[in-house]
Amino acid sequence: MIFESFSEKETFEIGRDLARKAVPGRVYCLDGDLGTGKTVFAKGFAAGLGITKPVTSPTFTIIREYEEGRIPLYHFDVYRISDPDEMYAIGYEEYFYGSGVCLVEWSELISELIPEDAVHIEISRDLEKGTDYRRIVITP
Repeated sequence: MIFESFSEKETFEIGRDLARKAVPGRVYCLDGDLGTGKTVFAKGFAAGLGITKPVTSPTFTIIREYEEGRIPLYHFDVYRISDPDEMYAIGYEEYFYGSGVCLVEWSELISELIPEDAVHIEISRDLEKGTDYRRIVITP
């Protein structure tokens, strides 16, 4: 599926709509350059799960856990992971293969750990279409 977003609000809504269909045990890989709107998408995704707490990117903590929604959300930001083995130290398998939903920013950095059935979301910009334009490609 390919979506076009022309505002943060639209990017948020696309994330929210996707999360409304989320099922436990699913991993969503969220990739794109810095500043493409991954965190905005993540906020929408959390809202779609019924999470009302503020959602921020876990850049320095690697993972944030949100238990209040209809399904627990485990939001990873692996930008600072220098070796995929570091994921074992935080017990990633319990999250990836548990009863919650995982949203993994910068998943390409740990591609060998991502389950084969993960949903991939790629966000990119095209400045010719405007500074707020985002192309969001979702691949099951």
